[in-house]
Amino acid sequence: MAKVFNVNGACRYARHYMVDLDSRLALVKRMIDGGEYFVISKARQYGKTTLLRALSEYLEEDYLVISLDFQNIESEEYTNGSTFVRALTREINKRIQKVTEISDDVKGRLHDLSNGTNYNVRMAEMFACFSEWCDNSEKPVVLIIDEIDTAANNQVFLDFLAQLRAAYLDSDKTATFQSVILAGVYDIRNIRRKIRPEDEHKQNSPWNIASDFDVDMSFSSDDIAGMLYTYEADYNTGMDIRKIADIIYDYTSGYPFLVSRLCKLMDEKLIGTAVFKDKKSVWTKEGVQEAVKRLITEKNTLFESLIGKLNTYQDLKKMIYLLLFQGRTILYNADDIATDMLLMFGFIKTENGTVQIANRIFETRLYNYFLTRPDDQNKDIYKLASLNKNLFIQNEQLNIERVLEKFVVHFNDIYGDQNQKFLEEDGRRYFMLYLKPIINGVGNYYVEAQTRNQERTDLIIDYLGVQYIIEMKVWRGNTYNERGESQLVSYLDHYHLKKGYMLSFNFNKKKEVGIKEVRLEDKTLIEAVV
Repeated sequence: MAKVFNVNGACRYARHYMVDLDSRLALVKRMIDGGEYFVISKARQYGKTTLLRALSEYLEEDYLVISLDFQNIESEEYTNGSTFVRALTREINKRIQKVTEISDDVKGRLHDLSNGTNYNVRMAEMFACFSEWCDNSEKPVVLIIDEIDTAANNQVFLDFLAQLRAAYLDSDKTATFQSVILAGVYDIRNIRRKIRPEDEHKQNSPWNIASDFDVDMSFSSDDIAGMLYTYEADYNTGMDIRKIADIIYDYTSGYPFLVSRLCKLMDEKLIGTAVFKDKKSVWTKEGVQEAVKRLITEKNTLFESLIGKLNTYQDLKKMIYLLLFQGRTILYNADDIATDMLLMFGFIKTENGTVQIANRIFETRLYNYFLTRPDDQNKDIYKLASLNKNLFIQNEQLNIERVLEKFVVHFNDIYGDQNQKFLEEDGRRYFMLYLKPIINGVGNYYVEAQTRNQERTDLIIDYLGVQYIIEMKVWRGNTYNERGESQLVSYLDHYHLKKGYMLSFNFNKKKEVGIKEVRLEDKTLIEAVV
């Protein structure tokens, strides 16, 4: 069977194209060798289950690994300690039936705990059985539990964690698991907050024995290239592997699901279309851009989960809005609940002590979320762009100069009497709202994170394989404008472009609105002022 790119469930080397996990597995094993208990807390579809499955095989020579999935335990089985003990030991029994290293006595006791008639069985009895098992096992026992989020709504799970903690602390006297690994989106602190947010004890963790899990699970450009080398060996497309890997990384920042989804779209959905007739034409920069366009507009469980979180937690939505449209510099604060949750859900990353949107694909999807709501589409600026869309596309190319020219006219007609605060906080948002119906369905845009701040934002547009760079900024005088021109020229050099665009929001009453052309070095700059 030919390998495929997989985005549904755990990946397996024999069936799927995937990155080499050996270096990560070695780091995790080092933690297990040291007897550490820890949590792998990562956002949805970040490769947790794939890592855990590979880890089980990686450890089997040195350890007896019991790998469980809490999705197999039903909600009513968390009613009390007794029902939970029966459910948990039932799941363990499923895993150990054919394991010869486990004694018949231990198997019998676990069977009795899961099927016995004693409906008042206590959690302590189960842990006594675990201790005997670990004491008599020829290999140290490692317990892995995936999808702990499904247990996060109840006190019984906290009691289970407390028992694991007690066993760990007493391990010098009583045998217990060599290592316990819990995996899920919520870390233990947030599980505790989820259960009882008003509780005065919410800072007292039942899992304060956990070691930090610092293994980077995102994919580097080298990781992606390694996966593509395997694919190329099968199909000989002639792709520039390093270039394609770098482009995919630039869009995804190595988010595992997004990397695999882009590759899957290119491999399975683009071939045979009018533009991409074969694999050779697909595995190009243009192919990646087309896959990005499709990914950004599709419905999938990852995007549905992200948007669902924004609709549920208004504080998160507000912070994302400030990051996207007002260029606020938000310092990372580990004690801030909203920041902590955004990081946990995968919306953001931290760089140089500040918070940034996690990747370009998330960023564009979030822009679309905020810019395509019914109240935005009813705004006059959006309607005017929609009505004049045919003016901006010539020979299947986007005429950015004309877009700026018409935006200056329309913006000043509608919002020309607005105050300074409006221009500083909302001006750039209204240009993106104007641009949205013009490129919708054909092009994408994203903001260069390194230049996004309250004074300047560089917007990069991909339209049918052509890139355009527009610097949007608040007018701060001629000196500041000249510095902006130099910065834009430098940015154009980076992208190997000869033409760039500037859009300034000027609240000076004596301003001269309009559009002009400026030559600087070997570059042409089209500058618009509103």
